[in-house]
Amino acid sequence: MESEGLILDVTSADGDFDRDFLEKLGHPVLVCHGPETGHLCPILKDGCEMVTSAHGIVYQLDLERPQHRAILKRAQEVVPEDTPVVAVVREGQKLKFHDLLQGIHVWEREPTARELDGFAAEVEAADWSRD
Repeated sequence: MESEGLILDVTSADGDFDRDFLEKLGHPVLVCHGPETGHLCPILKDGCEMVTSAHGIVYQLDLERPQHRAILKRAQEVVPEDTPVVAVVREGQKLKFHDLLQGIHVWEREPTARELDGFAAEVEAADWSRD
């Protein structure tokens, strides 16, 4: 299956998290607000086609939550190695969860335009190298 685009996995309270910026750079963006309260994320059950077909993923996670840690761990297992992944976490979590975050770009605050532009460039480079 062809890549669907970039996935922004954000909490529903945070809206679409810089979707417009990435779309202006030419990247189709799919937004996942996660499962409803009390439900398990699909990536932890049967898998998530959005995640496995994306060509770049930005997760917004609170790693104090066990399900968020499990989502990130499972994503590391199923997302192709050449797919850029960023985790936006709470301040201090980059150090606290260092082992879990190995191999993932980490931002401890709302990303800047420069960081999003760099992420988009990394996605484009990964796409180019696959062709």
